[in-house]
Parts: sequence; structure tokens; C-alpha cells
Amino acid sequence: MSAMMQRVSLLEKTVMSQAREIERKDERISALEKNQRLIKESEGTLHPCGRDDLERRCQQLQNQVQEMDSFLNDYGLIWVGDGESSDSAESEQPHNLERGLWQPDTSVVRSFHMNVDLVLQRINELNILAGEGECFVQSTSTGAHLAKKDPVQLSLYSNGIVMFDGPFRSYQERSTQRCMQDLMDGYFPSELQEIFPDGVPFEVNDRRDEDFITRLPWNNFPGEGQAVCGEKNETSNTVSSQLPGKKLSVDQFLSRLPKAVVKAGRVVDIRDSLRAALQGSSPAGSSSSMILIDTPALQAMKERLQTSSSDRPRSPGDVITMKVKSEDGNHTYVLKMSFSETIGQLRQYLDKHRGGGLPGYDIISAYPQHRYDEDRQTLRSCGLTTNASLLLRKRQKQPHSLSEVNKIRL
Repeated sequence: MSAMMQRVSLLEKTVMSQAREIERKDERISALEKNQRLIKESEGTLHPCGRDDLERRCQQLQNQVQEMDSFLNDYGLIWVGDGESSDSAESEQPHNLERGLWQPDTSVVRSFHMNVDLVLQRINELNILAGEGECFVQSTSTGAHLAKKDPVQLSLYSNGIVMFDGPFRSYQERSTQRCMQDLMDGYFPSELQEIFPDGVPFEVNDRRDEDFITRLPWNNFPGEGQAVCGEKNETSNTVSSQLPGKKLSVDQFLSRLPKAVVKAGRVVDIRDSLRAALQGSSPAGSSSSMILIDTPALQAMKERLQTSSSDRPRSPGDVITMKVKSEDGNHTYVLKMSFSETIGQLRQYLDKHRGGGLPGYDIISAYPQHRYDEDRQTLRSCGLTTNASLLLRKRQKQPHSLSEVNKIRL
């Protein structure tokens, strides 16, 4: 009987505790139901007007951005923004922050003090995380082979740094302070996050005892000194002005510049003019200027861009950009034409801009090699349905008599 009484009392306690738990859960369920009812009511009030307006406005902005991109692509230009794109780069940081490679917030630079020993220590630790010396399989055209990550060249001077092949960056610049502060805090520099999202090893050249100057003074000879008796001058040169690493070729330097820019309504070729200046030739004889020729398709595009964004029609899909290079290669004519226009109209646009009195010419394509001599053919029938580059070639005089043909054969 005593055992039964103990069991009954234990069961009564259990029932009481479960009853209290059920009451708490009922209160929780009623609160959640109330919140859910309020959410549904709020969604019902926003649905008729707010959501549709936002979706319509978003679609209009997307169409406008696409039209602007297509217009810039026609002239070989790319929109790079005005600095606001850094927000998107910062929004991608959480993916890499989980791995501890990047600084959470580098927008604010604390009181900066350069510690070269600490930088070298942190770089050694980061190189281990970046897989220094580890090999990976790299695919090639003939198969695959083992390769290693190319390290980033970093030279530390007493007054600044040189990363990659330059330029020199002083410690007074905020970007340099932010880069070095990231390294001293044990993180990869945030400026390299887009290029190397998984981190990259560094190869450091410690030159902390030297000052980097952009130009040596005239009274300081950079070579080794020689005494009269043949002994070398033991005084060490503690000033450097040469950037480490390989020097860029002309083509490598020009590849980093934009191909063309629009100035005063004309497309100006940047690379060819700089190539002529660097190689010492005259720009007038070697530069190829790009000339935009007025066509009905171009006028329609300008009128469409002048209308408001809400009433602006969509870009036509049957308009292409033709780039025609002159016989001597000094001029490139840019024309906007539709598929329905003919080769004869192309000649009319060119002759109207070039003027009369010029010798006859043929319109050809380099690859595939073809001559467009039928003026009645449309661009669509000629296969010119995408942006194309054509050439003008001086028309050769055709022989008219059999004797002239025999002379040419002989």
C-alpha cells in the first residue's frame, strides 16, 4: 500500500506539471495565431497598389540599364560606375569571412604605424593558409599538369610599398595604410579580394632601409664607383627608383587602357595614338581615327534616347554596327544600319562623307574573304546580321581586250 501511495503521488505531480506545460503552449499558440493574422492583414493592404508599382518600377529600370549597356557596347565602351560599386563588393564579404581570410570592416583606418617585422610574420602565416608550395592540377589543351600559385610580388621600402609591378604607393596614402593594416591584423588585403577570392601567397622583398624616389637626383650616380687603384667604392646606395619585376611591353601597357573614348561626338582611338607616340612615329601618319557617319538608324537611336524613360520604345533588334576601314587604314568609319538596307546605301553613306573625286573602291571582308559588289543586295542577304568589320580596297582596272588579257598572263 505504501508503494502504491508513492506511485500515485508521483503520477499526480506529473499530471500537474504537464497541465501547466499545456497552458503555456496554449498561450504561445494563441499569440502566434494573432501575429499571423496581423501579417495577413498587412499583406492584404499592400497587395493592390504597393507591390505592383514596385515591380513595374523595377522592370523599367532594368530595361533602361539594358538599353544603356547596349548603346555603350556599340561603341566599344564599358560603364565602370562612380565608386558606388564598392557596396556590392562589401556585400560579398560574408562568404569569405567565414573562412577568416578577409578583414570584416576596412573602411575606417585606425592610427597607422608601420611595423615591418609584424607584416613579415603575418605574411608567413597567410602564405600557409593560401597554400604556398602546394600543387594543383591545371587543365591544358593537350591534357593537364601540376602547377603552383604565382605569388604576389611585394617590396617594402622605408617610405612606401610596391605591389606587383608598380606603381609606388606611399605610406601617406589611405589605400596603402588600409592594405598594410589588413596584413598586420592577420588578413589578406581587401583590395585583392575580387582578384584572389581564395587568398594568394606573397613573395616579400624586404628593403626597409631604402627610400624609394621617383627620380634620382642629378648629382647621384646609380652605378658602382671605381677608385683609381681599381678598388670598388664600398659606400652602399640606399636610394632606389627602379620598380621591381618585369618591365611591361608596349602591347601589355596598351592592353590596360580603354580601346576608344567618345569626345565631342567622335570616337577617338586611344591605343593607336599612344602606340604611335611611344614608338616615335608621327600620329598623323599612323593613327587610325574613327569617324561616326550619320545614318537613319543613328538618327532614330538619338531620337529614342531623347524621349522620357517611361515612354521610350525598346531598342530595335535589326540594327547592327558596321566598321569600315579606309584604303590606307588611317580612318575607320562607323555606321549604324538595319538589315533591310542595301550595299548601295552603304556606298552612298560613305561617298557622302568622303566626298567626290575619289577613285573607285571595293567593299570586302577579311574573314571570310568576300567582295560585296552587288548594290541591290541587302545586309541580311549578304549575311551581315551581326556587328561586322569591313575593308575598302582600291578597285583594280579590269582589262577589256583579249590582247590586254594576254599581256597580263605573259
